Amino acid sequence: MSEAARSARDLLKIVMVGHVDHGKSTLVGRLFHDTGSLPDGKLEAIKAMCDARGMPFEWAFLMDALQAERDQGITIDTSQIWFKTKQRDYVLIDAPGHKEFLKNMITGAAASDAAVLVIDAHEGVQEQSRRHGYLLHLLGVKQVAVAVNKMDLVDYSEERFYEIEREYTAYLASIGVKATYMIPVSGREGDNVATRSEAMPWYHGPTIVGALDAFGSVTELRDLPLRMPVQDIYKFDERRIIAGRIESGVLKVGDELLFSPSNKRARVKAIESWNTPEVAVEAGAGQSVGIRLDEQLFLERGEIASHVTAAPVETDVFVGRLFWLSDQPLKVGSRYTMKINTFEAPVEVQEIKHVIDTGDLGETVSEKVERHAVAEVVLRTKKMMALDSFNDLSRTGRFVLVDGYDIAGGGIISMEGYADQRDLITMASTNVTRVEHEVTDTLRAARNGHQGGVLWFTGFSGAGKSTLAIEVEKRLFNKGYQTYVLDGDNVRHGLNSNLGFSPEDRAENIRRVGEVAALFGRSGMIAITAFISPYRSDRDRAREAAGDRFHEIYVHADLEICEQRDPKGLYKKARTGEIKDFTGISAPYEPPVNPQLTVDTGVNDIETCVQQIVDYVGEHFSATSRPAVREITSGG
Repeated sequence: MSEAARSARDLLKIVMVGHVDHGKSTLVGRLFHDTGSLPDGKLEAIKAMCDARGMPFEWAFLMDALQAERDQGITIDTSQIWFKTKQRDYVLIDAPGHKEFLKNMITGAAASDAAVLVIDAHEGVQEQSRRHGYLLHLLGVKQVAVAVNKMDLVDYSEERFYEIEREYTAYLASIGVKATYMIPVSGREGDNVATRSEAMPWYHGPTIVGALDAFGSVTELRDLPLRMPVQDIYKFDERRIIAGRIESGVLKVGDELLFSPSNKRARVKAIESWNTPEVAVEAGAGQSVGIRLDEQLFLERGEIASHVTAAPVETDVFVGRLFWLSDQPLKVGSRYTMKINTFEAPVEVQEIKHVIDTGDLGETVSEKVERHAVAEVVLRTKKMMALDSFNDLSRTGRFVLVDGYDIAGGGIISMEGYADQRDLITMASTNVTRVEHEVTDTLRAARNGHQGGVLWFTGFSGAGKSTLAIEVEKRLFNKGYQTYVLDGDNVRHGLNSNLGFSPEDRAENIRRVGEVAALFGRSGMIAITAFISPYRSDRDRAREAAGDRFHEIYVHADLEICEQRDPKGLYKKARTGEIKDFTGISAPYEPPVNPQLTVDTGVNDIETCVQQIVDYVGEHFSATSRPAVREITSGG
C-alpha cells in the first residue's frame, strides 16, 4: 500500500432515516454543529434568515437547503454532506422519511456503509419505523444505530426509552437484524449527540458521535474477495486501460484476474492511478483505478474482475428480495432493466414466490406486487450475469430494477436453491475435435426404422416419470424401436455416483445425463430420461446437446397430488427437514415454458398418458427415408 493510502483518513458513508416529523433533520443539523463541521458563517446565515422571515430558528434548517423543504417541513430528496470527527471523515446521506419519497431513501441507503435510524420518543415505533428497518435489512446495511429522539418531550424518561428499545429490538431481531446501538437523544437540546447528557445519567452507552466512530471501518472490505466491476475501457496510444471501482478486496501488479461472465483471463501489468506521486503496485476496496493487462482482451462494461479463486457466481436466474416502488404493480412476465453495479440487462419476472408484510412479517401468495410492498421473486435474464449472493458479498449482491427511466424497485440477491453455472458452461479441455462418423443419421434411421432422439421427461418427484418411462420403453420396444431408459436413481449408482444433491451437483448431474442422452440419440436410439431436472437452464443445456433430437415432455401433476403419492417417502422426510434442497418443498421447480408434449398424470391414468407419448413418438420419430441398407466400408 502506498504511503498516501496509509495516511488517508478513513471514510464512512452513513444514511440517516426515520419517520417524517421524528426530528431526523434536526438531529443531523445538531450533529454537524456539535462536531464543528459547519462551514464558517452557516449557522449565523440561517439565524439571520429566520429573523428576516420572523420565524423561530430550527436546527433542521441547516440541512433543508431547498425552499420547498422549508415550506413543507419535510425532506424530499437525498443530500450528501461531509462532516468529520477526530477519528474519521463521513459522508452523511440524509434520506427522506415520508412514504412517498422512499425511492430516494433506497437510493441513499444502497450506497451506505451504516445507518442511523431515528424514532420519536413520544410517538414511538410507527409503521414507517418498521418499514425503514426492513429496508435497511433488505439493502444490507448491517451497522445500525437507533436514535430515540425527542427525549426532552418525555421528560428524559428512562422507562419510555427502554419500552421503545424492547419493542424495536424485538422487531429487528425477527428480521435478522441487530441494532448495534440504541441511544436516547434530544436533537434540539444536543443530549447524547456529541456530548453526554446530564439529564439522562441512567444511560451508559455511547453518544451518536461515539457510535459512529465505533462502527466498523470500510477498510475491512479489503479482506473480502476481489470484485472490480468494469466501468469503461479507455485507449491511450498503445495502452488499453480497464477502469473501475474496487468494491472489495485488493489487486496487485502480477495478479491473474478472471473477468466474469466472459471467463477471460489475464495478468495485471500495471495499475494506473491519478494524482498520485508514486507508481501504484496495489489498490484496494474503495479506490477507483485503471489497470493494464499483459494481453489485449475484448471486455465490456459490466464484467466483474476477480481473482481466479473466489470468483463471483455466473447464472441467468436468481431469487430477489425486493422493495417495490413503481405505481404499476410487478407481475409474472413483467420485463425491466436490471442494474447490478455497472452491469445492465433485460430481466423478466419468472415467479412471485410471496409478498411479505413488513409489520407482522407474514407471507402471502399473490399474483402481483403493489407499490411499497416487499416480495420475494425469481428473476431471469437471457444472458449470463456475474453476481454474488448478498449473504456472501453485499457489494455485488444488490440490484435495482428500472422501468423506462424510473427506478421501479431494488433489493438483494439470493442464490438459495439455484446453482452457480460457471463450471457448467466452461470447457476445461482444449484441442478437442469431434469425431465425424461415416454412418449417417439417414443410414441409422433406415436400419432402425425410426429416427434417434431424446424423450426428456421432467416433473415433480411422484409425478410418474419413471413409471411412464419404463412402460413407454416396453411399448416402443415391442413395436420395434431401439430405446433405453436413463433413470435418475440408476445413473447415480454409476456415472454420477460422486455427486450429491446441492444445486451445483444437481445441475452437473443433469449436464452429464444430457450429454449421454444426446450420444444415445446420435447413435440412432431413442433415449428416455426420467429426471426431475428442476432448472430450466439445465434442460436448455440438454436441448443444446441433443439439438433437434430433443423432445421435452412435461409429466404434470400438482405438488399436492405428488406429495399424497410420495412413493419413496421423500416428501415426508423433506417436510421434517431430513432432506434439504428438495424440489417443491425447499428447492424450486421451473416448469417448462413450451414443452413438445404435456401429459397430466393428475387427471389421466397411466395407460392414457403412455398412449399419448407412444402416439407422439409415432408421429415425430418415423424414418424420413428408407434407402437400401448397405454395409459401410473404409472407403465410405
